[in-house]
Amino acid sequence: MTDSETFVEAVRDDNQTALSRLGSSKSLYADTGGDIDTEPVLEATADAEHAAWQTFLEWADTEADDEARDAFEAIAADEQRHYETVVDHLDTDAYEPDEIPALHEYLRGLESTVERVGALVGRILASKRSKEQVVGYFVGDADPQTAGVFREFGGDLDEQLERATDLLEDVCESDDDLERAREAATGAIEAAYGEYVENLESMGANPKPVC
Repeated sequence: MTDSETFVEAVRDDNQTALSRLGSSKSLYADTGGDIDTEPVLEATADAEHAAWQTFLEWADTEADDEARDAFEAIAADEQRHYETVVDHLDTDAYEPDEIPALHEYLRGLESTVERVGALVGRILASKRSKEQVVGYFVGDADPQTAGVFREFGGDLDEQLERATDLLEDVCESDDDLERAREAATGAIEAAYGEYVENLESMGANPKPVC
C-alpha cells in the first residue's frame, strides 16, 4: 500500500520547475508555434486530446490488470469526448490531428502497470497546467462559454487523478514499485517539458522565465 497523496506531492515537488513553466503563458506560445489565436489554440488542444484518447485505448487493449484496464478505458472515453468537443468548436467539417505530442510518445513506450499508473499521474499534473492556460486564453478572449468547456475538462482531470491514485494503492506493492512509478511520473512530465523547451527555442524564445 502507498500513501497516494504523499506520492502526488512528491512528484509535484520533484518537478516543480517544469510544472511551473508548463503552466506559464508561454505554454500556449509553444503549443501553437507562436500563433496564439483561437483556431491554433483549439487545434493544439485537439491534437493533445486525440493523442490521449489513442494512448489510453492502446493501454486498455494491452493491460493485464483488470482494474487498471477499466481505468484506462474510462479515461480513453473521457479523452474521446474531449477531442470531439474541441473539434465541434473548430470551423471545419473534418480535422486531422497533426502529430503525436512527445508526452504521448513517452507514454506509449511503457508496458508495466506500475509504470503506466505512475506516468498517468505525471501526465495529469502536466495536462492540468496546460488546460489552465487554455481556460485563461478564452477568458481573456471574452468567451466565457468556451472557457467553461475547458474548465469541465479540468474537472475530468481531477477525477482521473483520483482514479490514478486509487490504482497506485493497488498496484504498488513494494518500495521498488513506488520508486518505479515515481520515475515514470517524472518521465512523463519531462517529456512534456522537453517538447515545450524545444518548441520555444526553435522560435528563438527563452523557455526559462515564467510569465
